[in-house]
Amino acid sequence: MNIPLSPSTSLDAQGLVDAIAHNHSEDGLILALSTSQWETLSNYMQPVTMAAGQILFKQGAVDRTLYFVESGSLSVHFEDKQGRIRLAIVGAGSAVGEGGFFSHMPRSATVQVGSACRLWSLSPMRFTELSHRKPEIALQVAMAAGAVVAKRLANSKYRAAVT
Repeated sequence: MNIPLSPSTSLDAQGLVDAIAHNHSEDGLILALSTSQWETLSNYMQPVTMAAGQILFKQGAVDRTLYFVESGSLSVHFEDKQGRIRLAIVGAGSAVGEGGFFSHMPRSATVQVGSACRLWSLSPMRFTELSHRKPEIALQVAMAAGAVVAKRLANSKYRAAVT
């Protein structure tokens, strides 16, 4: 169960906590942390605000950053060999970038902001620091992101959204 953060949190991730708690979509993020664990995790992440139309990352980019969506929506699309574009929408309370985060491979799709977004980024370096200092939190983050991958791969409609 998600617990509200205290007002003293250095980076206010309460919006993300609420978005995760209220997301009941098929690929929603399930990350149940205590208040103190959320405070710790928020110190390893960076808030990112993006306007509609901006590109978060492009297909083929070499980047392993994992993004948690606090608000707004993201369009995930790629062009296959026949030139077709496949599309998925990722909303608040979910994640993008999980494919590259785990695989160390280039991004499999382009992610563009559909409506103004607030995201939280977790770089590989910061995740490594977290895993050394607070392995129990890092494990929960990895399991939650892994569950998003598994849910998307199990649902053919969302397979393209594994980024």
